Amino acid sequence: MGSTSESAGTLSSDHFDSVKEEEEEEEEEEEDNDGESNGEEATTSGSTEGRFLRRLSRRFPVIAALQKLPLNQAGEELQSLMKIACPIVMTTLLIFSRSVISMLFLSHLGKEELAGGALALGFSNITGNSILKGLAIGMDPICAQAFGAKRWSVMSQTYQKTLCLMLLVCVPISALWLHMESIFGWLGQDPEITHIAQVYMVFSIPELFAQACLHPLRIFLRTQGVTTPLTIACVWSVILHMPINYFLVVYLGLGVKGVSLALSWNTINLNLGLLIYLAASPTTLKPWHGAGFSSILQGWRPLLALALPSCVSVCLEWWWYEIMLFLCGLISNPKASVAAMGILIQTTGLLYTFPFSLSSGLSARIGQALGGGNHLQAQLVTIIGIAAAVAFGIAALIFMIAIRSVWGRIYTDDPQVLKLVSSALPILGLCELGNSPQTASCGVLTGTARPNIGVRINLFSFYLVGLPVAVLTTFQFKIGFRGLWFGLLASQISCVCLMTYTLIQTDWKHQVKRADELTTVPNASHQNDLESGLLSDQ
Repeated sequence: MGSTSESAGTLSSDHFDSVKEEEEEEEEEEEDNDGESNGEEATTSGSTEGRFLRRLSRRFPVIAALQKLPLNQAGEELQSLMKIACPIVMTTLLIFSRSVISMLFLSHLGKEELAGGALALGFSNITGNSILKGLAIGMDPICAQAFGAKRWSVMSQTYQKTLCLMLLVCVPISALWLHMESIFGWLGQDPEITHIAQVYMVFSIPELFAQACLHPLRIFLRTQGVTTPLTIACVWSVILHMPINYFLVVYLGLGVKGVSLALSWNTINLNLGLLIYLAASPTTLKPWHGAGFSSILQGWRPLLALALPSCVSVCLEWWWYEIMLFLCGLISNPKASVAAMGILIQTTGLLYTFPFSLSSGLSARIGQALGGGNHLQAQLVTIIGIAAAVAFGIAALIFMIAIRSVWGRIYTDDPQVLKLVSSALPILGLCELGNSPQTASCGVLTGTARPNIGVRINLFSFYLVGLPVAVLTTFQFKIGFRGLWFGLLASQISCVCLMTYTLIQTDWKHQVKRADELTTVPNASHQNDLESGLLSDQ
């Protein structure tokens, strides 16, 4: 492509090249010093300390990165990271507000419609949104690293393959949604509520296909450091969402069908906004560049090797909260417990906005750095991102403790629900202290194209540690509602410890080599590597 946009806020390549040269020189000096005879000893404490620090830096790459990169470069990188993350925070909150508006119109229709709509939304999250989001993450490291390496055709071909994959997956999901009523009837759910949910799901199928188009388009732009256009599109879509709901639900009298169609209309508006931006922008890379039938048919293995584990990882985490909601129905006073759990899950989702946005920014910046061959920059981004996530976790803990007696009153006046919410909020804050850095760490794993590690960590932490702890504390030790949140706390502690260990052990120079292999046309010697070699014609 003739003209392309450079990553927003990318650090000076000359600076990192000079740091690399200094690093190589220091390694040569160490080897020379180690080869000298033992009779030649250092006479000053300064030289002894210097050798000690160099050896310590070799053992702990994080210390080496901190020593080699000046603080002003860290400030520039933090600014670049925030330029990506902050618009994502706003976008996520705006998208979150869509479901709030939909629930308001459902509650206006009646209790049965509200219950049916809530059931449908939960089912769509489990069987649709979590799968689409997870599969789309597979293109994230490829596009980010290809952008850093300036291999534009790799980005376009990856987008086209991901879009085809998403649309293909929507077909069986749609078939499942069309048979939702019979599935829930077999499970013994209320037939009236199930019928309403079925109507909602049928008219949500356009939303499913619109989301399948939106996810890869968002990632394609974000990996270039472009996030503001989506925020602008979200603002206009949300502004239009209320009158569209009124027109369909009240004016045309479509009821539940109108609420579902309004959500689909909103997502279509988002897609149109981004397509208009791409068509009008003179510098942004175009996803249709290099499109061809032959290129779409080739090179699927590396994308699937990243997309499938990413999908499993996202689903494992999302489904955990649904399991907690199910377990609430088995403890004493299930109605109050389910209501309190719903409030707390919404609170967790609201808090999740910041670490998720930070994670998205980290995956983009780290992918760009590795694609450009700057392992020190990737280390620095990781350190800054994890530090910011820990700071947010501490702030969230303090905030949850401070508002524990008033937060529940925003949602309800029921004294039993308020008591449960108040007792669990401090535990939720502790969970966020682990959830925030582990979510940011997931962004690092995504940027380095290592989703398999995330799957193993999530499976172990949530289902082999957290779930048994939740069951034991809730039912065996009779702690009740808070026991479920102790299970989540145990899973978050396990998860953040394993993530931290993984990042400390990361060989960043090796990740640069993997990034080069991932975005290069495969050679014969790379045919057996699931995570190396990519795509066709550059």
